Amino acid sequence: MSTTPTADRDVVNDLPQSVVLAQQLAGLDSFLESALGGFHWAVLDRLEDGIYITDLQRRIRYWSKGAEKITGFTAAEALGRCCADKLLRHVDEKGNCLCTMGCPLAAVMVDGQARSDNVFLHHKDGHRVPVHVFALPVRDWQGRIIGAFETFSDATETNAAIERIHTLEAEAFLDPLTAIANRRYLENTLHARLSELRREKLAFGLVMCDVDHFKRFNDTHGHATGDEVLKMVARTLKHTCRAYDLAARWGGEEFVVLLGQRAPDKVRDIAERLRMMVEHSWLEVGGQTLHVTISAGATIARPDDDETSLFGRADELLYRSKSEGRNRVTFVE
Repeated sequence: MSTTPTADRDVVNDLPQSVVLAQQLAGLDSFLESALGGFHWAVLDRLEDGIYITDLQRRIRYWSKGAEKITGFTAAEALGRCCADKLLRHVDEKGNCLCTMGCPLAAVMVDGQARSDNVFLHHKDGHRVPVHVFALPVRDWQGRIIGAFETFSDATETNAAIERIHTLEAEAFLDPLTAIANRRYLENTLHARLSELRREKLAFGLVMCDVDHFKRFNDTHGHATGDEVLKMVARTLKHTCRAYDLAARWGGEEFVVLLGQRAPDKVRDIAERLRMMVEHSWLEVGGQTLHVTISAGATIARPDDDETSLFGRADELLYRSKSEGRNRVTFVE
């Protein structure tokens, strides 16, 4: 006989649509009823943070509106699937896939201890999104662990991003395809950074990136898919940057990232992170999973640099990365 209190049973009759959909799609009534302790579904479904609940096999049993907003995946696309099954596919800042080793959900279901971490999840559009995750075990009325509960919040520096977008829109400095800064805005920003370097000794880094074998990709998959790949790469670069960094489209399949006030070892590390995040991003097109990689040249601006010398050095380093096998970073201070 169930020991669920009558008051808690009444909650079942007032579930939000996402939970009702979960029941219809995956026959989850008994799981959801067992997991009701401590949860108020209507509240969860209205939170800005993403929330999802899995069973012991890590199949998704509940998927909130916030999760839809942050990831792009609807409840119909997520429910009943394993979170590692071409869905979230968390990676850490070094590009290590946490689904096979280091998964917070798997760990809390083993020892019942809460965990949190900063990771990058896979968005439906292919790019990576930085999020802060917090995971807890889900227990039934007898206290047995029956699954896991995870919240995740978008860690993109929202205010800085919104302010920059407003500036770019107002001055027509957005690239129309990728919606990141265009070449004109990059050149203006670079000029200002070089002036700061000479005046205040504020060093910065520059990373020049190029999508590997992009012409071959276009010839194989078509220009429309090629455009989607450029958008995916642009979003991944932008989301991997911080507030004082700038990701811009230089032209064609080339991108440039300005890294503000970074020590040399940090510039090298961030350039490598940019490369890994693109490598671990993908698009689903026509039943195919499509990947691309980038090659990069990274350097530190010097007091005697101008735009021509700085770009020339970065371009030379980029060429070296391509000639040595692609999907790599070459760095020189």
